[in-house]
Amino acid sequence: MTREDIVTTLTGIFRDIFFDDDLVLRDDMTADDVEDWTSLTHINLILAVEEAFEIKIRSNEIEKLTDVRALVDLIAKKVA
Repeated sequence: MTREDIVTTLTGIFRDIFFDDDLVLRDDMTADDVEDWTSLTHINLILAVEEAFEIKIRSNEIEKLTDVRALVDLIAKKVA
């Protein structure tokens, strides 16, 4: 799976979770950049990512997810 494939899938997940069909992901995007990104939506986001990519993200890995780039990198590592 390429980085582009991961970003495409993630974009769909983000749009579903945040009910925003116009949301465009950026590598440096954080929770501060997305309206309504709360701790609850963060949990829903992680669960949706785990399901879509058929991976498990551990709590210590979640703590290191500071931006979209870090999430894409983690997914790429786990699906390799």
